[in-house]
Amino acid sequence: MNTFSGKQVLFLIVITLMGVLSSVFFRFPLVIGFFPGFICLLLLARSKKLEADRIWRMSLSGVAKSKVVILILFSVSFLLPSWYLSGTIPGMVDITISLIDPRHFFILSFLAASFFSMILGTSVGTLSTIGIPLMSAAMVLHLPVSVAAGAIISGAFVGDRTSPFSSSHQLLANTIEITVKEQQKALSLTTILALAACFIFYSFLDFHGSREIPFQSKPNNPFSLWVFIPPVLLVSLILFRIKIFYNFWVSILSASLIAFIKGVSLLGMIHAYWYGITGLGGGLSHMYELLLFLILAGAYNGLLEGMNVIQPFMDKWLQSSKTVFGDSVRTLLATLLISFIAANQTLPIILTGRAFLPHWKNKGRQCGLASVMADTTMLFPAMIPWSVLAIMCSTILRVSVFEYLSSAIFLWILPLLTMAISLFQKGKKFQFTKSAA
Repeated sequence: MNTFSGKQVLFLIVITLMGVLSSVFFRFPLVIGFFPGFICLLLLARSKKLEADRIWRMSLSGVAKSKVVILILFSVSFLLPSWYLSGTIPGMVDITISLIDPRHFFILSFLAASFFSMILGTSVGTLSTIGIPLMSAAMVLHLPVSVAAGAIISGAFVGDRTSPFSSSHQLLANTIEITVKEQQKALSLTTILALAACFIFYSFLDFHGSREIPFQSKPNNPFSLWVFIPPVLLVSLILFRIKIFYNFWVSILSASLIAFIKGVSLLGMIHAYWYGITGLGGGLSHMYELLLFLILAGAYNGLLEGMNVIQPFMDKWLQSSKTVFGDSVRTLLATLLISFIAANQTLPIILTGRAFLPHWKNKGRQCGLASVMADTTMLFPAMIPWSVLAIMCSTILRVSVFEYLSSAIFLWILPLLTMAISLFQKGKKFQFTKSAA
């Protein structure tokens, strides 16, 4: 296949970004804003004389890679209404308030989300289990929901980035061709510094607002233990490494059964599952536009990867880099660019990792590449408003990316830390930049 010119790639990026940013600022569906970029990519494919059948197969391949994400978001639209009708949400809010001292809500929420994410290895699973009741508790306590969401999302990404159970963590190690143990050792320095920064930041926010937060030590509403069956099933099945899609539906069906036993009619459940819960969200009617966007984004990613649009430009860009800091900056900028147009987390990991590995490997810095990518590539998708991961975070917690980003310190402190450390390493060889070989 003929390579694409710089003008063609730049035109594709500009068209894609203009469409997506327009949808963000003018508040029309993302699927509409993303469509011009997809059409532009199709035209580029046809200009290279690609047959329609091959374009179709590459598009389907991309959609298939996004299938799990699509199924998860489809399930989330039913999860919240089912948990509310069964009494699970009210019960979890009360028990959370009774266990978490509101005077230390932000730091305890961060620690709770970090604990769950390290066990579950998924930000989505963490937000769907502990995130929902914590956000509901924050609203009940009249705390700033943007700060609460930032603390919870920060904790959720501790495990998504660092846990050996995380699929993204495993994918990065496999892509960089090092072991998970070597990768965790490479991440240790920036992990410790970022956790310390988060602890200080959220503790300060708690201390600063402590006089304005009412203390409430006992649940207000009576609840039965059986309303906790849905979340217990969800967490238990994840711990047994059952696929998260099946976990969601076991939890949804159990919650639906509890709601039916409590007297909720079948018609009432259908209404809630379609329209959601007033003031709480959920419902398939509020999700279908997002699902269409994910399908289109998956097809776009499939074409982008199948036609090898970006990687040749990365190879040329790296040739002029001679220092650790130069390599790190180029890796950060490249992975940021890919994250902007890829709209997911997996593709930037694979494309950046495979494209940059030969350069870093030749310099004996495979673990250094793992560290830089873990601190950038795995976190950028949660900060880009139109990326799949950011949309999932925003949808589950019902807070926009622009609202939670300033308080999600774990997401943006790590890129700064890894750049500062790489600058300090100029002319030196530290342990985390040495090759795993």
